[in-house]
Amino acid sequence: MTKVMVALSGGVDSSAAAYILQQQGFEVAGLTLKLHSFADDAIFDAKKICDVLKIKHYVLDLQKEFCNEIINDFCNCYLLAKTPNPCIVCNEKIKFGLMLDYAVKAGFDYLATGHYAVVENKDNEYKLKLPKDMQKDQTYFLYRLSQEQLSKIKFPLGNYTKQEIREIAQKANLPVAQKKDSQEICFIKTNYKDFLKDTVKDFNKKVLPGLIVDKNGKKLGKHKGLIYYTIGQRSGLGITTPKPVYVLKLDVATNTVVVGTKQDVFSRVAKLENIKFVSNKQPDQFKAMVKIRRQHKPAQALVSKDIVLFDSPQASITPGQSAVFYDGDSVLGGGFIV
Repeated sequence: MTKVMVALSGGVDSSAAAYILQQQGFEVAGLTLKLHSFADDAIFDAKKICDVLKIKHYVLDLQKEFCNEIINDFCNCYLLAKTPNPCIVCNEKIKFGLMLDYAVKAGFDYLATGHYAVVENKDNEYKLKLPKDMQKDQTYFLYRLSQEQLSKIKFPLGNYTKQEIREIAQKANLPVAQKKDSQEICFIKTNYKDFLKDTVKDFNKKVLPGLIVDKNGKKLGKHKGLIYYTIGQRSGLGITTPKPVYVLKLDVATNTVVVGTKQDVFSRVAKLENIKFVSNKQPDQFKAMVKIRRQHKPAQALVSKDIVLFDSPQASITPGQSAVFYDGDSVLGGGFIV
């Protein structure tokens, strides 16, 4: 019998994933990651799910690795005036890196999660595709997965809507059927600003006030520290101007926040680094629909090596976020915006 380790977070999606795979005839076990000091509630809920499904439950402590790979990277990005997306790095290095390795070494054929996405094997190549429920689409966070990783991954929820999953969980008497979805970054209890204050060593020496200037360098006011601002931000700048202004750039070299008009926020060009493709074929130049953040409507662009040239200007292209390439319903790859 094919053995599947299911990443159980204690939420409805991963719990339903375990149940669906069990109903499909797989030998299923649950695995919960301990990534931070307040993960105990998730572990407790995941164990309850495993008891209901009568499957084994494993706990893998990756707190040290999570701190080194994800939390440190998150903090460093903000100190470099970038706006990071830690879920993307976590999926690549922790969930489908260390956790997948653990599942394979434990004798399991696949690792499954509650992500809303589809893996399809066509002509000996694995494709990462959009799910049925586009409101829950999580492919943006999964674009860095390789062929080898995709060959050992199952996404049981890809062909269901969220409503259908809640109904399945209800009928299966899963105790988390009505549990609310988690919206925030998993390791932050308050907000990212307080988290950075508490986490970054010598925070007050590294995050310093500076000037807010316009495109020509004219002083308009003072800022509290670059970490408190993001590209495209309008409110909370603490300055008075004849017309609304928006953050255009966070300049680490001069410790300045550069602002301009709404029109200035738009750009056709994004420069990328650390690009990854889902396929082993890596074209030098191609047309694609490109998303520059989770909620961004994909826009047509020409991707040429590490440059994305959009057909029409896009708002708030933000360093630290990812640009993800799509061809129809398939994810081609992506990279980090610099």
